[in-house]
Amino acid sequence: MIAFFSHKSLVTVAALAAVAWVNWTCQTPTEKVEENSGLQADFKSIFDGKSLEGWEYDPVYWSVKDGAIVGEITPETVLKNNTFIIWKGGELGDFELKVDYWISESGNSGVQYRSDRFTEVPYALRGYQADIDGANRYTGQNYEERKRTTLAYRGQKTKITSQPDSISEVRGFVERNAWKGLNLVEELGDRAELGNLIKKGDWNTIHIVAKGNVMKHYVNGTLMSEVHDEDSKNRMLKGLMGFQVHVGPPMKVMFKNIQLKKL
Repeated sequence: MIAFFSHKSLVTVAALAAVAWVNWTCQTPTEKVEENSGLQADFKSIFDGKSLEGWEYDPVYWSVKDGAIVGEITPETVLKNNTFIIWKGGELGDFELKVDYWISESGNSGVQYRSDRFTEVPYALRGYQADIDGANRYTGQNYEERKRTTLAYRGQKTKITSQPDSISEVRGFVERNAWKGLNLVEELGDRAELGNLIKKGDWNTIHIVAKGNVMKHYVNGTLMSEVHDEDSKNRMLKGLMGFQVHVGPPMKVMFKNIQLKKL
Protein backbone atom coordinates (compact mmCIF):
# COMPACT_ATOMS: atom_id res chain seq x y z
CA MET A 1 0.00 0.00 0.00
CA ILE A 2 1.29 3.44 -0.87
CA ALA A 3 0.85 6.01 1.92
CA PHE A 4 0.43 9.72 1.35
CA PHE A 5 1.65 12.30 3.92
CA SER A 6 0.89 15.98 4.16
CA HIS A 7 3.68 18.53 4.31
CA LYS A 8 2.82 19.16 7.97
CA SER A 9 3.11 15.43 8.80
CA LEU A 10 6.49 15.21 7.11
CA VAL A 11 7.76 18.18 9.10
CA THR A 12 6.53 16.59 12.33
CA VAL A 13 8.21 13.25 11.55
CA ALA A 14 11.47 15.01 10.69
CA ALA A 15 11.36 17.00 13.92
CA LEU A 16 10.76 13.89 16.02
CA ALA A 17 13.61 12.09 14.27
CA ALA A 18 15.92 15.01 14.96
CA VAL A 19 15.01 15.04 18.66
CA ALA A 20 15.56 11.28 18.90
CA TRP A 21 18.98 11.59 17.25
CA VAL A 22 20.03 14.38 19.63
CA ASN A 23 18.88 12.37 22.66
CA TRP A 24 20.79 9.29 21.49
CA THR A 25 24.02 11.18 20.85
CA CYS A 26 23.79 12.97 24.20
CA GLN A 27 23.12 9.81 26.19
CA THR A 28 25.74 7.55 24.63
CA PRO A 29 28.82 9.24 26.19
CA THR A 30 27.09 9.22 29.60
CA GLU A 31 26.44 5.49 29.36
CA LYS A 32 30.08 4.88 28.50
CA VAL A 33 31.21 6.94 31.48
CA GLU A 34 28.87 4.95 33.74
CA GLU A 35 30.32 1.69 32.36
CA ASN A 36 33.87 2.84 32.99
CA SER A 37 32.94 4.07 36.45
CA GLY A 38 31.45 0.67 37.19
CA LEU A 39 34.66 -1.07 36.23
CA GLN A 40 36.68 1.23 38.47
CA ALA A 41 34.20 0.79 41.29
CA ASP A 42 35.01 -2.93 41.38
CA PHE A 43 38.30 -1.96 43.02
CA LYS A 44 38.21 -0.76 46.62
CA SER A 45 40.92 1.28 48.29
CA ILE A 46 42.20 -0.48 51.42
CA PHE A 47 44.56 2.32 52.54
CA ASP A 48 43.28 5.81 53.37
CA GLY A 49 46.61 7.54 52.69
CA LYS A 50 46.65 9.09 56.15
CA SER A 51 46.81 6.38 58.79
CA LEU A 52 47.49 2.68 59.30
CA GLU A 53 44.00 2.00 60.59
CA GLY A 54 43.00 -1.50 59.50
CA TRP A 55 46.57 -2.77 59.46
CA GLU A 56 48.64 -4.76 61.97
CA TYR A 57 52.34 -3.87 62.18
CA ASP A 58 55.45 -3.13 64.21
CA PRO A 59 55.64 0.69 64.53
CA VAL A 60 59.43 0.51 64.66
CA TYR A 61 59.45 -0.36 60.94
CA TRP A 62 56.15 0.91 59.51
CA SER A 63 54.66 4.40 59.26
CA VAL A 64 52.73 6.73 56.93
CA LYS A 65 54.43 9.57 55.07
CA ASP A 66 53.33 11.67 52.08
CA GLY A 67 50.29 9.49 51.44
CA ALA A 68 52.20 6.19 51.40
CA ILE A 69 52.81 3.22 53.69
CA VAL A 70 56.52 3.34 54.48
CA GLY A 71 58.61 0.36 55.59
CA GLU A 72 62.11 1.28 56.67
CA ILE A 73 65.22 -0.18 58.25
CA THR A 74 67.71 2.28 59.73
CA PRO A 75 71.21 1.62 61.16
CA GLU A 76 69.55 1.72 64.59
CA THR A 77 66.71 -0.71 63.75
CA VAL A 78 68.43 -3.61 61.98
CA LEU A 79 66.10 -6.61 61.60
CA LYS A 80 66.73 -10.15 62.79
CA ASN A 81 63.67 -11.57 60.98
CA ASN A 82 61.51 -10.38 58.08
CA THR A 83 58.64 -8.23 59.29
CA PHE A 84 55.26 -7.55 57.67
CA ILE A 85 52.44 -5.05 57.80
CA ILE A 86 49.31 -7.21 57.64
CA TRP A 87 45.92 -6.15 56.27
CA LYS A 88 43.22 -6.84 58.85
CA GLY A 89 40.42 -7.20 56.29
CA GLY A 90 40.39 -10.99 56.46
CA GLU A 91 41.52 -13.79 54.17
CA LEU A 92 41.55 -13.35 50.40
CA GLY A 93 40.75 -16.15 47.96
CA ASP A 94 40.27 -15.05 44.35
CA PHE A 95 41.20 -11.39 43.91
CA GLU A 96 43.06 -8.69 42.01
CA LEU A 97 45.37 -6.26 43.77
CA LYS A 98 46.96 -3.16 42.26
CA VAL A 99 49.69 -1.31 44.19
CA ASP A 100 52.12 1.48 43.34
CA TYR A 101 55.50 0.95 45.00
CA TRP A 102 58.87 2.66 45.35
CA ILE A 103 61.93 0.92 46.76
CA SER A 104 65.48 2.02 47.50
CA GLU A 105 68.38 0.46 45.64
CA SER A 106 69.35 -1.76 48.58
CA GLY A 107 65.75 -2.67 49.36
CA ASN A 108 64.19 -6.11 49.50
CA SER A 109 60.42 -6.44 49.89
CA GLY A 110 57.30 -8.01 48.44
CA VAL A 111 53.53 -8.26 48.42
CA GLN A 112 52.48 -11.23 50.52
CA TYR A 113 49.13 -12.97 49.82
CA ARG A 114 47.18 -16.18 50.49
CA SER A 115 49.42 -16.53 53.52
CA ASP A 116 49.12 -17.73 57.08
CA ARG A 117 50.93 -16.54 60.18
CA PHE A 118 54.37 -17.81 61.04
CA THR A 119 53.67 -17.76 64.77
CA GLU A 120 57.28 -18.25 65.89
CA VAL A 121 58.06 -14.63 64.89
CA PRO A 122 55.94 -11.50 65.57
CA TYR A 123 54.31 -9.89 62.52
CA ALA A 124 55.46 -12.71 60.23
CA LEU A 125 53.65 -14.29 57.29
CA ARG A 126 54.24 -17.50 55.37
CA GLY A 127 53.02 -18.02 51.80
CA TYR A 128 52.98 -16.62 48.26
CA GLN A 129 54.86 -13.42 47.54
CA ALA A 130 55.12 -11.11 44.55
CA ASP A 131 58.79 -10.32 44.98
CA ILE A 132 60.16 -6.75 44.88
CA ASP A 133 63.77 -5.60 45.16
CA GLY A 134 65.64 -2.39 44.39
CA ALA A 135 68.20 -4.04 42.13
CA ASN A 136 65.39 -5.69 40.07
CA ARG A 137 66.97 -9.13 40.27
CA TYR A 138 63.80 -10.73 41.60
CA THR A 139 60.96 -8.25 41.05
CA GLY A 140 57.91 -9.94 39.54
CA GLN A 141 58.79 -13.52 40.42
CA ASN A 142 56.64 -15.75 42.63
CA TYR A 143 58.47 -16.69 45.83
CA GLU A 144 56.81 -18.63 48.62
CA GLU A 145 58.02 -17.23 51.94
CA ARG A 146 59.12 -19.84 54.49
CA LYS A 147 57.69 -22.68 52.40
CA ARG A 148 58.53 -23.89 48.87
CA THR A 149 60.75 -20.89 47.97
CA THR A 150 60.87 -19.97 44.24
CA LEU A 151 57.80 -21.10 42.28
CA ALA A 152 58.45 -19.04 39.12
CA TYR A 153 61.34 -16.82 38.15
CA ARG A 154 60.62 -13.63 36.24
CA GLY A 155 59.78 -14.54 32.64
CA GLN A 156 58.38 -17.98 33.49
CA LYS A 157 55.01 -19.68 33.32
CA THR A 158 55.23 -22.74 35.54
CA LYS A 159 53.30 -25.77 36.77
CA ILE A 160 53.98 -26.71 40.38
CA THR A 161 53.77 -30.34 41.47
CA SER A 162 54.03 -31.95 44.91
CA GLN A 163 57.02 -33.54 46.54
CA PRO A 164 57.12 -37.38 46.62
CA ASP A 165 55.23 -39.02 49.48
CA SER A 166 58.57 -40.16 50.88
CA ILE A 167 59.45 -36.51 51.66
CA SER A 168 57.28 -35.12 54.45
CA GLU A 169 59.30 -31.98 55.19
CA VAL A 170 58.58 -29.24 52.65
CA ARG A 171 62.12 -27.87 52.71
CA GLY A 172 63.37 -31.34 51.88
CA PHE A 173 62.21 -30.76 48.29
CA VAL A 174 63.98 -27.41 47.84
CA GLU A 175 67.27 -27.04 46.00
CA ARG A 176 69.22 -23.82 45.42
CA ASN A 177 66.32 -21.77 46.80
CA ALA A 178 63.79 -23.17 44.29
CA TRP A 179 61.08 -25.83 44.52
CA LYS A 180 62.06 -29.08 42.77
CA GLY A 181 58.47 -29.42 41.60
CA LEU A 182 58.84 -26.26 39.48
CA ASN A 183 58.05 -27.34 35.91
CA LEU A 184 58.60 -24.77 33.17
CA VAL A 185 55.60 -24.56 30.84
CA GLU A 186 56.48 -21.50 28.79
CA GLU A 187 58.97 -18.65 28.58
CA LEU A 188 57.10 -15.35 28.90
CA GLY A 189 60.10 -13.31 27.81
CA ASP A 190 63.76 -12.66 28.47
CA ARG A 191 64.34 -12.13 32.17
CA ALA A 192 66.70 -9.18 31.70
CA GLU A 193 64.52 -7.48 29.08
CA LEU A 194 61.47 -7.79 31.33
CA GLY A 195 63.56 -6.33 34.14
CA ASN A 196 64.34 -3.30 32.02
CA LEU A 197 60.63 -2.43 32.02
CA ILE A 198 60.85 -1.85 35.79
CA LYS A 199 62.00 1.65 36.72
CA LYS A 200 64.79 1.84 39.30
CA GLY A 201 64.48 4.58 41.90
CA ASP A 202 60.98 5.48 40.72
CA TRP A 203 57.37 4.43 41.21
CA ASN A 204 56.14 1.24 39.56
CA THR A 205 52.81 -0.58 39.62
CA ILE A 206 52.46 -4.21 40.60
CA HIS A 207 49.24 -6.06 39.76
CA ILE A 208 48.45 -9.50 41.17
CA VAL A 209 45.66 -11.68 39.76
CA ALA A 210 44.92 -14.80 41.82
CA LYS A 211 42.11 -17.04 40.64
CA GLY A 212 41.79 -20.67 41.66
CA ASN A 213 45.24 -22.22 41.52
CA VAL A 214 46.57 -19.69 38.98
CA MET A 215 48.56 -16.64 40.08
CA LYS A 216 49.79 -13.93 37.72
CA HIS A 217 52.18 -11.11 38.59
CA TYR A 218 52.25 -8.01 36.36
CA VAL A 219 54.58 -5.03 36.70
CA ASN A 220 53.75 -1.85 34.81
CA GLY A 221 51.18 -3.78 32.79
CA THR A 222 53.51 -6.60 31.65
CA LEU A 223 53.11 -10.21 32.79
CA MET A 224 56.26 -11.13 34.69
CA SER A 225 55.38 -14.59 36.03
CA GLU A 226 52.50 -17.06 36.05
CA VAL A 227 52.11 -20.03 38.39
CA HIS A 228 49.67 -22.93 38.03
CA ASP A 229 49.87 -24.54 41.46
CA GLU A 230 48.86 -28.19 41.22
CA ASP A 231 50.55 -29.08 44.49
CA SER A 232 47.49 -30.07 46.53
CA LYS A 233 49.70 -30.89 49.52
CA ASN A 234 51.08 -27.40 50.01
CA ARG A 235 49.15 -24.79 48.01
CA MET A 236 46.92 -22.18 49.60
CA LEU A 237 43.66 -21.07 47.97
CA LYS A 238 43.05 -18.27 50.47
CA GLY A 239 44.90 -16.42 53.19
CA LEU A 240 46.21 -13.14 54.58
CA MET A 241 47.73 -10.24 52.64
CA GLY A 242 50.50 -7.83 53.60
CA PHE A 243 53.75 -6.14 52.67
CA GLN A 244 57.28 -7.14 53.66
CA VAL A 245 60.44 -5.53 54.91
CA HIS A 246 63.27 -8.03 54.47
CA VAL A 247 66.31 -8.45 56.69
CA GLY A 248 69.38 -6.72 55.31
CA PRO A 249 71.05 -3.32 55.17
CA PRO A 250 69.19 -0.04 55.78
CA MET A 251 66.46 0.37 53.18
CA LYS A 252 63.11 1.95 52.45
CA VAL A 253 60.01 0.76 50.59
CA MET A 254 56.77 2.70 50.01
CA PHE A 255 53.29 1.60 48.92
CA LYS A 256 50.35 3.75 47.81
CA ASN A 257 47.17 3.58 45.72
CA ILE A 258 46.39 0.14 47.14
CA GLN A 259 43.33 -1.14 45.25
CA LEU A 260 41.64 -4.50 45.87
CA LYS A 261 38.97 -6.32 43.85
CA LYS A 262 37.51 -9.60 45.12
CA LEU A 263 36.64 -12.02 42.31
